[in-house]
Amino acid sequence: MFNIILIGGGILVLILLIVGVVVSATSERALVEERLKQYLDEESDEALARARAESTALTEWMERRVSRSSFGERIARELARADLKLKVSEYIALIVITTIVGAVLAAFLGGWDIISAAIGGVAGFFLPRLYVKRQQRQRLIRFNDQLPDMLNLMVNGVRAGYSTMQAIEAASREMPSPMSEELHRVVQEMQLGIPMERALDNLLRRIPSDDLDFVITAINVQREVGGNLAEILDTIAYTIRERVRIKGEIRVLTAQVRTSGTILSLIPVFLTLILWFLNRQYLMTFFERSVLCGAIALGIAVILIISGYYAMMRIADIEV
Repeated sequence: MFNIILIGGGILVLILLIVGVVVSATSERALVEERLKQYLDEESDEALARARAESTALTEWMERRVSRSSFGERIARELARADLKLKVSEYIALIVITTIVGAVLAAFLGGWDIISAAIGGVAGFFLPRLYVKRQQRQRLIRFNDQLPDMLNLMVNGVRAGYSTMQAIEAASREMPSPMSEELHRVVQEMQLGIPMERALDNLLRRIPSDDLDFVITAINVQREVGGNLAEILDTIAYTIRERVRIKGEIRVLTAQVRTSGTILSLIPVFLTLILWFLNRQYLMTFFERSVLCGAIALGIAVILIISGYYAMMRIADIEV
């Protein structure tokens, strides 16, 4: 068991080392240029040459083949929403590494069995995506919590005589991350000559927030038909602040239901995996008398677990 722990720790350290080297290979300037290229498709030849010079041969080869495809654009959008400093090719390489490492580690623990390797490979394949989804959820929650304060800063700026762009730029200097980073990107795009409507649409693509959509729609309508922007944003800020407060109370009240549903749904899965790797003979007695009956019972159990988890999450999902 001690040897297994050492091997697992060594593999984990190797993965972290590879990820660190890959991330550090891309500078912040190249990152901004690549992100602008993904969403605006406008980049100079000089900037593209600098980005390619800083890439390795393998990542450059993969980048040319996946970045322009719909699959690559979808991955780039997911990485941008999670604010991960990775290119599409680097993210795909990370998935390949975790899949191989997971398959080898699971095969070692399971006696070099192909089913064990498949289990580890599937777990390694979905592990980076689960991390990206988790980062997206946390970042979206932080952004929505900061949105009312950002609107208050914009209202004060507009009332002081700032234009909309100047108010956004002032808010980007005062707000913490992730709000400051996203507003800074909007200001950069507008300084490059991108219309404000398109820059705000790009912001909404990176941050799929209903509250932000409400704010952007109000700003665009005001720019077309006129009106008191400060008063409009002040009213929206009050509405969003109340929604954030109510959502926080709902999250607290439904935390027990969501936690219980998640834990109760994962217990059978983890228990089955533990028995598979530690006492497979005991687990296989489930199929001793009839493989068909065992498979049917197993399928019914999976359906009940999924339906129970879905029902509990629906109970805790209260729209505001």
